[in-house]
Amino acid sequence: MKRHLLTRALTTAAVAAAVALTASAQPAAAAPTSWKWGAVHSTDGMATAWGKVVVGQSGLAVTGNLDDHYGKGCSWALLKYQSARNGRWRTHRIYNCVPGTGTFRKNVGGVLQIRIQVCRGTATRPTGKCSRWRTVWTQGG
Repeated sequence: MKRHLLTRALTTAAVAAAVALTASAQPAAAAPTSWKWGAVHSTDGMATAWGKVVVGQSGLAVTGNLDDHYGKGCSWALLKYQSARNGRWRTHRIYNCVPGTGTFRKNVGGVLQIRIQVCRGTATRPTGKCSRWRTVWTQGG
């Protein structure tokens, strides 16, 4: 009887060890490959941008939509991103002068932080009614 209990205990311990090894051999939950950012509006509410930050082959890319509600003038999205190599900030400007929604994609590479601002403007530059800068992605956060 004691021998049977000992065998059973050893078998149970072996199964538990095998389950533990199998569980630890499986990869942890995969890191997300995209992060959505919600709507950012100009102060007059006539321009809106929303989208996501995605992992690409050469770093990160910002994809999004830029909506021009009013049709008079243009909607602008200003992307500002900080390089992971040298810490310098770069700005990329996107505009939509057609009523409705347009799409955009900007490869930003390896960055520490990405911010966006939405404004109204002309076909050549933003002129005002800008939202505050909104951080849409931060490394490690």
